[in-house]
Amino acid sequence: MLKRIIIVAFALCMSTASEGATTRILGVATVIDGDTLELGPVHIRLHGIDAPEAGQTCAYAGGGSWQCGTAATNRLAELVEGRDVMCEARDRDAYGRIIARCTVNELDVGSMLVEEGLAWAYVRYSSDYADREAAAKAARLGIWQGEAEAPWDYRRNKWNRAAAESPRHGCPIKGNITRDGERIYHTPWSPWYSRTRIDESAGERWFCDEAEALAAGWRPARWH
Repeated sequence: MLKRIIIVAFALCMSTASEGATTRILGVATVIDGDTLELGPVHIRLHGIDAPEAGQTCAYAGGGSWQCGTAATNRLAELVEGRDVMCEARDRDAYGRIIARCTVNELDVGSMLVEEGLAWAYVRYSSDYADREAAAKAARLGIWQGEAEAPWDYRRNKWNRAAAESPRHGCPIKGNITRDGERIYHTPWSPWYSRTRIDESAGERWFCDEAEALAAGWRPARWH
């Protein structure tokens, strides 16, 4: 029954948006990374935030570095896994994911990550959490305690290097098939990217973007 509710909400999402209605997607979440969830078959990108990528490190205030991407992913898992999650669809991104504000017991999980210094306010698309980011920055929490590369810059730099080296030029996403036959894709900023080898003779593939990988039946790697 729960899966059916999710699928119906997903199907209605774009049609109801034009009528000013709010589409709610309900379910138990699986965490992919610090700002991305799966609710059944629905891929959701949290509205208004951008968390450090799973393989990304940030600087401590006194020197050295910490796994800020892993910390963001783990914190999101603490907030949502095993709990009922309610997401309000706002939009759809270029990869077909639903952009949504998600809450657990009326707690906005995106807001929590920004407030704790575990995500940036994604002001390129929304200023909803800009004030929370300013407060976390003033308190030097999490990513704000030392130098940290913004995740959009981190992704761009990783992508450009990998795209130049890919045998399918400009298409660096690795579509891997596991021993169990599961199809999983790895972006250039994935922690296991450099260790993943692609054997095209075995049906593995290179993709030019995440939308192409998803449409072909591959799912994103999960880091929790």
